[in-house]
Amino acid sequence: MSRRVAIVAYAQTKHEPDKDSTREFMIQEVATGALRMAGISKADVDTVVNASGDFLDGRTISNMKTVASSGAYLKDESKVEMDGAFAAFYAYTRILTGNHSVALVVGESMASCYPGYIPSILSLDTSFDRPNSFLHEISAAALQATYYMHKYGITESQLAKVAVKNLRNARMNPFALRSIQGISMSTILKSRMLYSPIRELCAYPFTDGACALVLAEESKVWQLTDKPVWIEGVGFCHDSYYLGERKLSECESVALAAKTAYKMAGVKDPKRDIDVFELHENFSYQELMFYEALGLCPKGKGGETLDARVTEVNGQLPVNPSGGALAANPVHATGLIRLCEVAMQIRGESGKHQLKKKVRTGLAHGQHGLCAQDNIVFILRGGAE
Repeated sequence: MSRRVAIVAYAQTKHEPDKDSTREFMIQEVATGALRMAGISKADVDTVVNASGDFLDGRTISNMKTVASSGAYLKDESKVEMDGAFAAFYAYTRILTGNHSVALVVGESMASCYPGYIPSILSLDTSFDRPNSFLHEISAAALQATYYMHKYGITESQLAKVAVKNLRNARMNPFALRSIQGISMSTILKSRMLYSPIRELCAYPFTDGACALVLAEESKVWQLTDKPVWIEGVGFCHDSYYLGERKLSECESVALAAKTAYKMAGVKDPKRDIDVFELHENFSYQELMFYEALGLCPKGKGGETLDARVTEVNGQLPVNPSGGALAANPVHATGLIRLCEVAMQIRGESGKHQLKKKVRTGLAHGQHGLCAQDNIVFILRGGAE
C-alpha cells in the first residue's frame, strides 16, 4: 500500500436513552470535539463521510440537514447508510486514492425518534420474509441464537454471562448508556424475555449518541498528533440478503472479513498478535459466534472460551472492555465507537476502563443488517513506525 492512513483524533457523546438535544447539535458536538483534538478547523478537512439512515431518521436524504453540523458545508461529502465502521472504511479509501489527505467521519443515531425494531422489517427479503410479517431484527436474532445454541450446546447461562461481563465493564466507561450497579447473573436472567432465548439485558439498548473520527494520510499525521493509530488491515464481507440461504449457526462473513484484515496487517495468530478486541455484538450470543469467526477458538467453542475467562478485561484476550454494544448502541455509530475505543486503548486514553497490559494492536469490528449480515474488521496498531 503506497499510502498509510491513521486515526489521529476522535470524540463521542455520552450515550443516553433520550438525549436532551437535537440530532444536529449532537453531531456538531462530536465533529467539533474531534477537530479540536486534532488541533484543526473544518477548513483543514478535505472530505466528510456521514453514517446515518433514512429509515431511522424518518426522512429521505437524511444527511441533507446534517451537512452544516458535521462541518461539510461546501465540501466533498458523502453518506454511508450502514454502520459507522463502513463509513470509516469509505473515508479510508478516499484518502488512499490520493485525492484527499484529511477526512472527518461522523456516525449518529437517535433511537428516541424511531419505533424500536420495526424499521428493520424494511431490510427483509421483499418476496418472502417481509410479507410473512413475523420477522424483524430481534425475532430473526432469536432464531439464529436458538439454532446456534442447539447445534453447539450453548446455554442460556452463557448468554447471560456475556452480558454480565460487558455490562460490568461498562460501569467503568463514562460514555456507556447502561451502568447497572451490582450487575449479576441473576440481574440478567430476571430481565424481561423479548423473544426466547433473548432477554432484554442480552440485547442492545435503544440509544441516542454519536461518534466522530479524524483520519489522515501519513504526510499529514505528524502535524496533527504524536500518537497516531495506524489502520494496518481491513476486510469486509456481505452475507446473503435472504436468511434462508445463510448458515445461521456461523458468521461466515465475519470470518472472511477477518481473514482479509489479518492478511493485510500481517496477523498470523490473532490470539498472540492482537491485544484487545472491540466487537459489535447486538445480542450477547453474537459475541460467542464472533469468537469463533475471528479465530479465537474453534467452531462451537465460544461458550467454553467465555467460561475460561480469557475474554475478561484481565484475560489473555480482552473483549469489549468498553462494554460493547450491549452497553450502548447508537445505530450507525456503534462500529465507529469500536474504532474509537480501540484507538483510546492503544493511546492509553481509556481512563477507568484502560487495560492494565500494554496495548499495541487492536481489532475493531462493525456489523449491519439482520443476524450480522454485513461485517467489517479493522486491525489498528500504534507506534511511530
